[in-house]
Amino acid sequence: MLETHLHAALHARIGRGNLRITFPSGRVEAYGDGSGPALQIRIADRAAVRRIVLDPTLAVPELYMDGRLLVERGDIYELLALAKRNFVPEATTLAARLQHLRRLVTGLPALRAINPRRAERNVAHHYDLDGRLYRLFLDPDMQYSCAYFERPDMSLDAAQLAKKRLIAAKLLVRPGARVLDIGSGWGGMALYLARVCGARVTGITLSREQHAVSTERAAEAGVADRVEFRLLDYRALDARFDNVVSVGMFEHVGLRQFPVFFRTAARLLVPDGVMLLHSMAQPRPDGYNAPFIEKYIFPGGYIPSLSQILPSVERSGLLLRDTEILSLHYAETTRAWRQRIHANRAQVLELYDERFLRMWDFYLAGSESRFRFNDLHVVHLQLAHDQARVPLTRGYIAEEMARLRSEEARIPEYAALHDPAARREQRHEFAAQ
Repeated sequence: MLETHLHAALHARIGRGNLRITFPSGRVEAYGDGSGPALQIRIADRAAVRRIVLDPTLAVPELYMDGRLLVERGDIYELLALAKRNFVPEATTLAARLQHLRRLVTGLPALRAINPRRAERNVAHHYDLDGRLYRLFLDPDMQYSCAYFERPDMSLDAAQLAKKRLIAAKLLVRPGARVLDIGSGWGGMALYLARVCGARVTGITLSREQHAVSTERAAEAGVADRVEFRLLDYRALDARFDNVVSVGMFEHVGLRQFPVFFRTAARLLVPDGVMLLHSMAQPRPDGYNAPFIEKYIFPGGYIPSLSQILPSVERSGLLLRDTEILSLHYAETTRAWRQRIHANRAQVLELYDERFLRMWDFYLAGSESRFRFNDLHVVHLQLAHDQARVPLTRGYIAEEMARLRSEEARIPEYAALHDPAARREQRHEFAAQ
């Protein structure tokens, strides 16, 4: 009976695509209009069918992780992309309202007040994994955030350098400037600002693994006298900075802490300073963290919409000087990461088991599908106390990026990425379908 119920639900929703499902009974059903790549999946047991019917948002990833939802033709990204292509907003039925209530309940962690101790635990869950895992799929500078593909044929490594160049250009960093990097990760952004812009940088993180690695990297680069990494919560800082930058950290702040974050940033930024926030965002607020992400990837995290961010900016006293939406750049970034995970499968399995590998495969495939099909994007918010600190037109960004590129030529590992030969092995069009 549950097989029949699931079949009817899928048949009603899937109008596009080419999907075949083998059910536990041996029954095989086809869905879609036959367009697109052929997909074949198998549901291993009746209990798996029951879970999908009752709670697909958590059941599908967990069953994939456990090897009970098997993709026998195609891959998990293509399955998730098919789901996105066939998504229709839920009607205002009782079933839809119950599903919305379930989302709100499972998403309650996004609304919790995240104190420093909880923030440290949440960060450790994801970022204190074995550092060798991240080295298997990130670029050499360990950038774990959206790259910036100026050209469709750019390599991931070159696109990550372009991202740092773009952010530095928007910060309008002056030589000798005191810069705060909130959520400094493995140190790549801070090291760039010190080496290319001549800044004095303080990077703060809650990850012990990242703190150790970034401190070591500063010493190796010969800039330990100009770059300091501290294991510290941003709320505990008491200093003033010419620039504040935060890349890929805001998603961990928590909805209730947005006012605190921007009030703190306003307090730390000097009167003629410039701040740049780089964060994932949703095109509309939904108020919850996806159950799979909350349970396995980013506990306590929340990806906001601009309408949820901007009221806290306005109340902080900071002025919004510029906003940019980076749309498909993160889709390309997560695709490149997933390709590298697959290419280094054997090395990943030396560190973690098959279930962990499938968890990461689903996480990266799901991320790509959400960015590619309009569920998520990345925003840049440029903030300042004084509107006169930022030029009147955006022309300065291209000019500053060109100047920074010439400065990069002095640094061998950056200069190597200027070579036109540093192209991606496989080209992927910036298309949503």
